Amino acid sequence: MNPPETPAVGARAHRLAHTPAHTPETSHLPLGPGAEFDAVRAMLDVWGAQARGIGDDGALLDVPPGTRLVVSTDTSVEDVHFRRAWMTPEEIGYRAAMAALSDLAAMGAAPLGLLVAATVPTDWRDVLTEVARGIGAAAAATGSPIVGGDVTAGDRLALGITVLGVTAQPISRGGARDGDRLFVTGTLGGPRRALLAWESGGVPRPEDRARFVAPTARIAAGQWLAAHGATAMLDLSDGLAGDAAHLAEASGVRVTIDLDRLPRVEGVSGVEAARSGEEYELLVAGPAALAEAWPFAAAGLPLTEIGVVSLGAGVALLGDAAGALRADAHDHFRHDIP
Repeated sequence: MNPPETPAVGARAHRLAHTPAHTPETSHLPLGPGAEFDAVRAMLDVWGAQARGIGDDGALLDVPPGTRLVVSTDTSVEDVHFRRAWMTPEEIGYRAAMAALSDLAAMGAAPLGLLVAATVPTDWRDVLTEVARGIGAAAAATGSPIVGGDVTAGDRLALGITVLGVTAQPISRGGARDGDRLFVTGTLGGPRRALLAWESGGVPRPEDRARFVAPTARIAAGQWLAAHGATAMLDLSDGLAGDAAHLAEASGVRVTIDLDRLPRVEGVSGVEAARSGEEYELLVAGPAALAEAWPFAAAGLPLTEIGVVSLGAGVALLGDAAGALRADAHDHFRHDIP
């Protein structure tokens, strides 16, 4: 359930277009000849009705009155974000799309459309439709139509996913206030433990592998939190400790986190959970009432209070092992494991 794509150097890659759903112009335009456009046609065969209005130079989308457009781009690069030996092509596409869609969840937005820009080396072209199938699965799971994109050649697989969403109540990472409580959705630690297993030459436990290859963008949860008083929110891609530092800096506040309260998978310490990147859960600031009214627990998604927001700056970590953890974010220009 998880990646996309392919190419011809020098040729203009496909551009996809979407016209408003209430018009009759949602069918695809005819595509020209050539291997590049054959690749596009192959992906469209996989996506079916999930792809809309493909073949023009741009996507046309209606933004409902009273809402604001949210746009975000996320890139997944071979040997930086994943290794081919770790995941199937379908999983790579799914994970790349869900990682991008998670940014909409963090803003409290509903998906409006998704664009795929893929750099595809020769040795990936024969599995392009499998990558596309993974992207399509993520798009279907979140109700996000595929409305555009681009294809080019390159020396490694890179998937640039641009997502568009709408919200009447956008939530940023800069709105946390003195007295807010700090919460996190889900449980933490699985993706990091999977990564450590692969890096050491081992095989991850199935539940850890599943958390790494098939994250869930918390779209419905993000919209509910935005509508019920959340003041600040972001998704956990760089690890809780580092992302909490982002929230504190953006909001101009101090964040205190109790590592002993972190919800985590069995066998993972609070320090390990706080260091685990690629989680795509939501870190949320807001009133205590958020946890009291939380409607997703019955579906297996907890919302756990893990700390408080106060006047000041930076991140304070509490708990027996707090001294073992440095509160900074994963940095793509460092080469250690996140």
